[in-house]
Amino acid sequence: MQHNDYILTLACPDTTGIVYHVSGFLFERGCNIQDSQQFGDEDTQLFFLRVHFSVPDGLDADTVRKEFAAVGERFSMQWQIRDPHKRARVLLMVSKHGHCLNDLLFRAKSGQLPIDIPAVVSNHPDFALLSASYGVPFYHLPVAQGGKEQQERQVLQIAERENVDLVVLARYMQILSPEMCRALAGRAINIHHSFLPSFKGARPYYQAHDRGVKLIGATAHYVTPDLDEGPIIEQDIARVDHSMSPEAMTQVGRDVECLVLARAVRWHVEHRILLNGHKTIVFA
Repeated sequence: MQHNDYILTLACPDTTGIVYHVSGFLFERGCNIQDSQQFGDEDTQLFFLRVHFSVPDGLDADTVRKEFAAVGERFSMQWQIRDPHKRARVLLMVSKHGHCLNDLLFRAKSGQLPIDIPAVVSNHPDFALLSASYGVPFYHLPVAQGGKEQQERQVLQIAERENVDLVVLARYMQILSPEMCRALAGRAINIHHSFLPSFKGARPYYQAHDRGVKLIGATAHYVTPDLDEGPIIEQDIARVDHSMSPEAMTQVGRDVECLVLARAVRWHVEHRILLNGHKTIVFA
């Protein structure tokens, strides 16, 4: 089926006339704006815009991109025009906790998430059968002592071979090297099982129990070399109380993790997220 709609996202220094020139550009070419969201950040003096628009017959995306370049240059924009119907290819990575993996596999298989999953990579063999049940190739790539560089090179080779758009760390419990983080900058999402910036690092539910918290949460964020400090995409919480053990908190938290990660993946592949320094703009 032929589609004629596209998504324009942009970020640039905030000034007058941006929306006027963007909308005017589209109007002059007979395009129709279906949805538009914008935000001006007073702190950074940056402007962010997401426009979902359709083009008339005879006008293609390459022509629009070529002609829009002058507008982008005028306002010093970082911009992209994407096809919303092109399904993102998402590589999943997991260790020994499979709830987020299973949730994403199910959502993709059932059509709830508009993604294709070409591969699952794990440093443990536990979820080979689960992946096979969804018809997804599984790669067991253990991290031998002193062998992280080689293992990460294999992961990147799989990502390149499979034309992967996004890597999702679905409870992958290995710290990525700075080189790996840079190679995947802006296209790797991690789920951390706490409401960041609280309880970074390992065993956050046990940390939370030790502090007697009344709320636990989960955070999906982009991966950076700084552990659990990448730009936050989505968060959610669940209420707990003094009677709950760390194991009970963990069980409650797993449901939250799945929901938070699924939202983050959806917003990324729908081109709803723009980076704003160490923060994100999410046009949900």
